[in-house]
Amino acid sequence: MQLTGKRRLDMIKGHERYFKRFGLYRILEHQANALAFLVLTVTGLAQKFHTSGWAEWIVLSLGGIDTVRVIHRTTGFIFVIFLFEHISVAAYGLLFRRWDPSIIIHKKDFTDVIDNLKYYFGITDSPARCNRYDYKQKFEYWGVVVGGMLMIVTGLTLWFPTELFRLLPFLPGQIIPAAKAAHSNEALLAILVIVTWHIYNSIFSPEVFPLDTTIFTGKISEERIIHEHPLEYERITGIKLTHTPAKDKDNQSDTLQ
Repeated sequence: MQLTGKRRLDMIKGHERYFKRFGLYRILEHQANALAFLVLTVTGLAQKFHTSGWAEWIVLSLGGIDTVRVIHRTTGFIFVIFLFEHISVAAYGLLFRRWDPSIIIHKKDFTDVIDNLKYYFGITDSPARCNRYDYKQKFEYWGVVVGGMLMIVTGLTLWFPTELFRLLPFLPGQIIPAAKAAHSNEALLAILVIVTWHIYNSIFSPEVFPLDTTIFTGKISEERIIHEHPLEYERITGIKLTHTPAKDKDNQSDTLQ
């Protein structure tokens, strides 16, 4: 979600100008979710592949399979709190603080995908002009939110099967193996997305290598915000960027007018 204008203060560090992108709350929220995701991944994979040598080592190191299950379920419960806290804060911000729903997916995000593909294949000479969040960040965000909801529902189904059938006796018994398959496969998909997509965009992408520090410092350089979020830069500064062709980072696609 987009912060209000009075919080979007820019700052000077050395010879570079930086813009505030995330506050302390969002930084801590991200690190807490990342830690929970890491614990869920390690303890979940150790249970799924329990016959493998590395999984046995993890299980034994953590004190046995019962302890691993307790850690996994406790962390899952914490993740539930994180997710509902995030949704509640976002809803409050939209309803009462008049936040801009900048993370919502629009038709432009799909046209941005096509525009960037044309740019990468050399068909056009300029990339898509993105706003506060580009389409990659939006798709990843909603993947986490929707996938997280699925993990919560299927996880609770596996954790409390007796209570589920007592509450909803009309459900077929096949719901348990179906929940197990959905929980396991969604977890593998989430891990695959994080490993390939999120880590690449945060570490190995030529635009941020060796590390995108924005989520740790809350700041983004003027060079990057012009390159990656030109529409947001124009809105914050009121400065209209002149669109010019560029082929790499050194040749910005937008320059100050």
